[in-house]
Amino acid sequence: MIRAGVAGAGSMGRNHARVFSLLEGVELTAIYDQDYDRAQAVAEEFGGKAVSSLEEFVELVDAVTVAVPTVYHREVGCQLLEAGVHVLMEKPIANSLDDARALVESSHKHNRILQVGHIERFNPVMRELEKRLNSPKFIEAHRLSPFPNRSMDIGVVLDVMIHDLEIILHLVNSPVVSVDAVGVPVLTHREDIANARIRFENGCVANVTASRISPERMRKLRVFQGDCYLSLDYQNQSGEMFWKSNMGIERAEVEVEKDEPLKLELASFIDCARQGLSPQVSGQQGAAALDLALEITQLIMTAENQSSELKVD
Repeated sequence: MIRAGVAGAGSMGRNHARVFSLLEGVELTAIYDQDYDRAQAVAEEFGGKAVSSLEEFVELVDAVTVAVPTVYHREVGCQLLEAGVHVLMEKPIANSLDDARALVESSHKHNRILQVGHIERFNPVMRELEKRLNSPKFIEAHRLSPFPNRSMDIGVVLDVMIHDLEIILHLVNSPVVSVDAVGVPVLTHREDIANARIRFENGCVANVTASRISPERMRKLRVFQGDCYLSLDYQNQSGEMFWKSNMGIERAEVEVEKDEPLKLELASFIDCARQGLSPQVSGQQGAAALDLALEITQLIMTAENQSSELKVD
């Protein structure tokens, strides 16, 4: 029996506690939050002991989700890894590349699993895409949602777009050669809408749009390659495929066996912890997605600063 815990009892941590409480071969044993009352509320709902110190927390768990604010990922994650605990770190892996590297190095040093919570990699539509994908030429991703009233310490690129960046890096599997980006702050002091155009060494181009102030919700990915075009909807777990035949353009629905991505993600994490397997989204992959997201964020900030200087002049 794997003893599971959750560090950070906000809305994300609460959801992870719910799923851990349902998995076979897993006992939810501890909920940690500096706000003890918040940890207690989650523990009363799903089980486990509420604690307000990491020192007590590490004595009660074998594998945990870390869902604390991003700025504390390195501090909390390294302490857990050094104590011999397997860690699923919610995305983004960290606040900086230095912090991300420290987490990866700690996981290697202490021989513990470090998985990063890029949940869309566990969406059933991804399995169908990977079956059919061989040489992507153009990828278009849209991820839109209403304002979440959370993750106020980061912009939409690190909060939302990073999901698609990690997926695109995984699918293309080629070095990035250039990035163009634009973003606009609307409700916060960081970008709330952003678009990036990414070119890869193998010729593939990706166009990625993210918004956290949209009136509608959308999570779609379109992939064009030489023999077909795939359109996938992460939100509805559905898809379509188009290809050329002697009769013209054929179309078929992509059959997807629907399931809850978070359940699949946490079940995979527990299997890795139990059997010593490499995680589907490793610390290195999480760091690569962070690296690209930070580059996009920096481009947006530079453009904003230049625009402000022009207005002043």
